[in-house]
Amino acid sequence: MRYAIPMSDGVVATHFGHCEQFALIDVDEARKAVVGREIIPSPGHEPGLLPVWLAEKGVSVIIASGMGSRAQNLFKQNRIRVIIGTLEGDPERAVLDYINGTLATGDNICDH
Repeated sequence: MRYAIPMSDGVVATHFGHCEQFALIDVDEARKAVVGREIIPSPGHEPGLLPVWLAEKGVSVIIASGMGSRAQNLFKQNRIRVIIGTLEGDPERAVLDYINGTLATGDNICDH
């Protein structure tokens, strides 16, 4: 399974749409282990672009701090599960915590 984590300055971005890059993290779900990691630059913030772009890259789940409701709906339309409100700053740790059922989340910090 492939996870996408929006990043800025090397940590999980607080605002999804304005991230600098994405960590694409491949996980062996049966072993609950990371088997691959790639950092790619964001193509930019254009309405509707990121859900399709990440779906084309094989992403199944996105973990973010904050994301607007329109973006959440677009991800769901592209069959990408959205986890918001993560408090974890390290992208790989966020994925590992999620697959182990221990990811700490709070409020969605994005209100649009």
